[in-house]
Amino acid sequence: MFQGFPKESVDFLTALRANNKKEWFEAHRADYDAYFVRPALDMIETLAPVAAALDPPHQAVPKVNKSLRRIHRDTRFSKDKTPYNTSIHVVFWTGDHPNKSAGTHFVLAHDHFGYGAGHWAFEGDGLDSYRAAVQDHVLRGELEAALESAAAIGCEPAEPALKKVPRGFDADHPAADFLRRKGIVAMTRDHPGHDDRVFGPQAPEFLADILRALAPLNGWIKRVVG
Repeated sequence: MFQGFPKESVDFLTALRANNKKEWFEAHRADYDAYFVRPALDMIETLAPVAAALDPPHQAVPKVNKSLRRIHRDTRFSKDKTPYNTSIHVVFWTGDHPNKSAGTHFVLAHDHFGYGAGHWAFEGDGLDSYRAAVQDHVLRGELEAALESAAAIGCEPAEPALKKVPRGFDADHPAADFLRRKGIVAMTRDHPGHDDRVFGPQAPEFLADILRALAPLNGWIKRVVG
C-alpha cells in the first residue's frame, strides 16, 4: 500500500541529474528499482480505484511506459543526448492512449513536485471541435468552471500557442484567449519545492484530491473534443 514516496527518491533523482550516464545508472539500478519504479507503481495501484471512479473514468495502469513514463529518453531528434529523464512522471488518462488523450500528470523532480491536466495539442477535427466549442457561451462557461476547479489547487493555464487569434476569427471575440490555444492545459507553473504530503501517509488522499479537482478539465476535453 502506497504511503508516500521515500525521501530517497529525491536523493536518487538528484544524483541521476549529476551523473546522467549509462555507466552510473547501471551501477545504481537497484536504487532505480527501489526509489523510482516501486513507489511509483505503488502510487498508481493505490490510486487506481479513485481514477476509475472519476467522471470520466481515468485509466491507471501500474506498468512502465503506461501510467509510469519510462526513464529512458528518446534522443533521436534532440541536441540533448543525456540518456535518462531525471523525474518520476505518472499519468492517468481518459482515452485510448496516455500520450494522445486528456489526462492528469504528476511529476516528482529533484527540486519540486508538480501536477497538471489537459491535452497539449488538438489536431485536425479535434482542433475544429475545440474552436467551435469555445465560441459557444455555455460550453465555454463549462470550460471556465473546470479551469476554476484546477486553479483552486494551484494549476494555471499554459501560455497560448498563438500571439493572435487564427485567421477568420474576431480578435474581440469573448473566446479570443481560448482561440489562441491549440490545446488546453492547466498546471503548477511556479515550483516552490516539494510538498511534504508527498512523502508521508497522507499522500494517497492528497493525490486523490488533485485527481478529483482536475477531472472536470479532462472530462470537458473528452466530451467536447473527443
